[in-house]
Amino acid sequence: MYLPKKNTIIFNFFSWYIKYIIKKDFSAFNFDHLALKNENSILLLANHFSWWDGFFIFYINKKLFKKQFHVLVNADNYNKVGFLKYLGAFAPETKGKDVLETLNYAGKLLDDPDNLVLVFPQGKLYSNHLKSIGFEKGVMQMINASQKRINVVFSATFIDYFAKRKPTAHTYLQHWENEEYISLQLLKSAYNKHYDYSAVKQTQITE
Repeated sequence: MYLPKKNTIIFNFFSWYIKYIIKKDFSAFNFDHLALKNENSILLLANHFSWWDGFFIFYINKKLFKKQFHVLVNADNYNKVGFLKYLGAFAPETKGKDVLETLNYAGKLLDDPDNLVLVFPQGKLYSNHLKSIGFEKGVMQMINASQKRINVVFSATFIDYFAKRKPTAHTYLQHWENEEYISLQLLKSAYNKHYDYSAVKQTQITE
C-alpha cells in the first residue's frame, strides 16, 4: 500500500497553489456550507469527471471542514502526480489483498474525528453529464472497517461557462443522516437522489 507522506513545506505550497489556480482558471467557485458534528470524521463521496475534482474538495476542506485531508487514488495517479502523496493521497499498490488492506486503512482513518477521507465511488473518470453515479463495492468495506462514527457527506460538482470566458464551478454538498444499517444500494440510492437534485439546481442557474 502507498501511504501519505508528510512534508510541511510541500503541503503549504500546494495549499496556496490550489487556491491560486482555482481563482485563476475559474470565474467563480461556489459551494454549500454545512454544519456537522465536529466529534465525527468525514467520509466525503464525490462524482469524478475532471482533473480538478480532488483540488475542489481540498479547497472546500481548507475553507469549511478544516479536517486532515485524505484521498483514495489509484496507483498510477499516486506515482505519476508526485505531490499528491504530500496532500494526503493513499493507494493500493496491487490488486487483491492490497486493495482490501487499503480499504481497511481508510476505515481506520475514519475512526479519527480530525480526518476527512475523500472517495470517488465510481472508481475512475466519467463524463460530467452522467444521469447517475455508479458505486464500487469498496466503499462499504471502508465503512464497515470503521467504528461508523462518521459524517457522510455527498458532493456533486458541475461546471458551466455561460457568457464568460472562464467557467464557473458549483459544488453541491449534503450531509446524509445515515441509517443505523447502511448497504451499498442504500448509499448509492441516497447519493444519486442528491446528484439528481444538484443537477436540477444547476440547470436553474441563469446569468
